[in-house]
Amino acid sequence: MTTPSPDSPGDTRLESTGGDGPGPDAEATRAMSAEPGPPAGPPSAYDPDAEATVQIPPVAGPPGEGAPDGASEHADGGSSRSRRTLLVAGAAVVGLLAVLYVGDLLISATNVPRGVTVAGVEIGGMNRLAAQEALRTELGPRVSRPITLVAGGGPEARTTTIDPRAAGLDLDVAATIDEAGEQPLNPFTRLSSFFADREIAPISKGNPVAIGQAVDAARPQLDRPSVEGTIRFEGDRPVPVPSVPGAIVDSRTAPDVVFAHWLDSAPVGLPVTEQPVTVTQDGIDTALREVATPAVAGPAYVVGDAKNATLSPEEIGSFLKFDPDGSGGLTPRVDVPAAERVAERDLASTEAEPKDATFAFEGAGATVVPAVTGRTIDYGKTFEGLVEALGRPADATPPTTFTPPPVPPGATPAPPPPASGRAVNAVYTTTPPKVTTEALQALGPATVIGEFQTNGFAADSGQNIKRVAEIVNGATVKPGETFSLNGFTGPRDASQGFVEAGIIDDGVPGRGIGGGISQFATTLYNASYFAGLQQVEHKEHSYYISRYPAGREATVFEGAIDLKFRNDGDTPVLIRTQWTPSSIKVQIYGQKRYDVTSQTGPRTNPVAPGTRDLSDNPRCKPSKGVGGFTITDTRVLKDVRTGQTKSEPRTVRYNPEPEITCGGG
Repeated sequence: MTTPSPDSPGDTRLESTGGDGPGPDAEATRAMSAEPGPPAGPPSAYDPDAEATVQIPPVAGPPGEGAPDGASEHADGGSSRSRRTLLVAGAAVVGLLAVLYVGDLLISATNVPRGVTVAGVEIGGMNRLAAQEALRTELGPRVSRPITLVAGGGPEARTTTIDPRAAGLDLDVAATIDEAGEQPLNPFTRLSSFFADREIAPISKGNPVAIGQAVDAARPQLDRPSVEGTIRFEGDRPVPVPSVPGAIVDSRTAPDVVFAHWLDSAPVGLPVTEQPVTVTQDGIDTALREVATPAVAGPAYVVGDAKNATLSPEEIGSFLKFDPDGSGGLTPRVDVPAAERVAERDLASTEAEPKDATFAFEGAGATVVPAVTGRTIDYGKTFEGLVEALGRPADATPPTTFTPPPVPPGATPAPPPPASGRAVNAVYTTTPPKVTTEALQALGPATVIGEFQTNGFAADSGQNIKRVAEIVNGATVKPGETFSLNGFTGPRDASQGFVEAGIIDDGVPGRGIGGGISQFATTLYNASYFAGLQQVEHKEHSYYISRYPAGREATVFEGAIDLKFRNDGDTPVLIRTQWTPSSIKVQIYGQKRYDVTSQTGPRTNPVAPGTRDLSDNPRCKPSKGVGGFTITDTRVLKDVRTGQTKSEPRTVRYNPEPEITCGGG
């Protein structure tokens, strides 16, 4: 009888029951095997009639049905071996996966996680240096391109651009890569990264203040201010203008939006704040019907002194304006300057400019020329009732001309009767002169109380001296007032008639508007000095100029250095100037209070001039130097009434003026 070898599942070997080896007389040994299965059970009983023993695979089925006990045992053994095979295979797979996991982890430990993209740039799986280079290369053009800003939507959207560099914006490459995170340890996450992408937003760096400033600078192109409805005129035809709500950029949150989205491919939409309007269409229609249309139905009039001004419908439309009243409607008003320009055409001749009192000079004496009181129209008060007048019927009878009765000089003229129809009365006011007749008469027998003259100046400097003398001539300084040369003349520029003249600029000759004014300042200073007026402010030149008295001269510079003196007497004083092509004289007229003398001390503390080479300056001109020194001048004032004297010393230090050389010895 044969039995299958227990060491070879699924294989049948025939063995002799009578010995250790196979039976030599067996006619045939035949093994039939089926699909591998569990090992067979123990050998069956000996059958002498059998020619061969054939291993027949067991038939699957529940134990005890259709199979002998031996067959069932064989089936259980096969199942056990199959489970062991599956476990071994599974362990092998797990081991292989573990090896692959560890290897992948070791290889990509320092890389950006797989599947990561930044603004469309794939950097997953790259090492950090390669990822940084990829971002700089791919996003570089986007970083430097102008940022398009959009405010609002639809057809009313407004667009402009700003420079990201000027706004202090840049891409923070390192922080962006850090945002991608580290390599995941979860094996399932690592496996899924082969099949999925993860988008990382680029991280920016910037200066919030610079971003805000850039947005504010762009707001004129982005903001759409609200426009309140109104009524405008096309000639004499009123045209309604509807209200338009506005929208302005929210400057508080806009910088944050720019910072978050400036690298987006789409324009950056800025948050806006709606700007409502107050004027309704009903309010516009009401003003059009009740005010604007009647206002231009016919002419209006301004009744003046023996003359009227006629305002045509077209001219009325040029100065009639409408403002929101805060309740949805419109309030009419007169644009006074515009209406004044229209009325002045007819009424300017009814006004008179005031004239200051002046002196008529005869030798050393002077007589007073009386002042003239002026008369002007106060157009602000004149037009206060014009809107009401424009609402009256257009066929009203035009007013007659009003001529006020004569009034004494300086008195207020009699008012005209109330205007009727579409007319208002011109409101006249008197304008007193700046220098009254009484002020000059208070001088009494005016005489020259102080005068001084300087000579010698170039033609261009002389033109400026002449111009400033013309401005100052006739100036009156009232008791207690302070005269300022800079304040009285105003800006000394070309519009005032001043010209370029020679100056010294850093030791070399130059040109400047107003050159020569210091000579007039020195002359005026000395005249006020000898008039006994109180000296308030003046400054000597830094270098001594030989044509002026040492320690008794002055310079001026607009906005920095001024000449001021105060009339500390009880009566006004008047300044008179006399110019010739070679000299300038200034006289002070008034009530004499002091006999004034000047006592000049010796020059002390001499300082050698030294030498300065300006050979590099193409405008250099050699000149001799002037030594510096210190000097004291004392003004002595003797009261003509009491005989008492007082002294006013002033010490001046002049810097040395170096000798100018231009190279070559």
